[in-house]
Amino acid sequence: MVQGAQLGETFDWCGVNAGWRAVSVIGHFSPTRRDLTMEAFLVSTGIVALAEMGDKTQLLALVLAARLKKPLPICVGILVATLVNHACAAAVGQWITQYLGPDAMRWILGLSFLAMAAWMLIPDKLDDDEGTRPERFGAFLTTVIAFFIVEMGDKTQIATVALAAKYSSLFAVVAGTTLGMMLANAPVVYFGDQLTRRVPIKLVHAACAAVFAVLGLAALLNLGKMF
Repeated sequence: MVQGAQLGETFDWCGVNAGWRAVSVIGHFSPTRRDLTMEAFLVSTGIVALAEMGDKTQLLALVLAARLKKPLPICVGILVATLVNHACAAAVGQWITQYLGPDAMRWILGLSFLAMAAWMLIPDKLDDDEGTRPERFGAFLTTVIAFFIVEMGDKTQIATVALAAKYSSLFAVVAGTTLGMMLANAPVVYFGDQLTRRVPIKLVHAACAAVFAVLGLAALLNLGKMF
């Protein structure tokens, strides 16, 4: 009877230990996945918010605010244009990862981020023919069309492609880059050039370039086994 009890207790303890191990394994993977999603969101938000300072689209927001004097429709237009544009860019980034191996992807992302770092140090300017004739469509539609066109091939769009290729969460990247765009552009729409004059644009661009350079080097050196 004693041996049977000991045997039963042994099996009970094995079952308890197995259960705790299973709970531990489940708890280990779930927070990691959430952490990666949050990392994708925060990195995307920070990079785009910094990259937008002094960018063409921020200058466009300043021009539209001065011409139209309707901040709310302009901000909503920026939101809609950014969501559509960055969703398409992120989809391209995710599509690229399906057809390239991890080694090729690592080199492409690393070199892309380093190129973005160099690009950030080049000042932007808004061409005279971009975002013109706002009276034709109204504030909202003018902003949507102008921002979507100007954002094509812009730094933040290219950054969105690269970030979507780096992270597996398309939703987190698009949400982050869109929030970054709004954080940089909405205050400009409401407060105008007073805000842009007080922000050290060169310093902000240098900080953003440093972030891109770190991401590029990390990808090339495969730090943290990112892929």
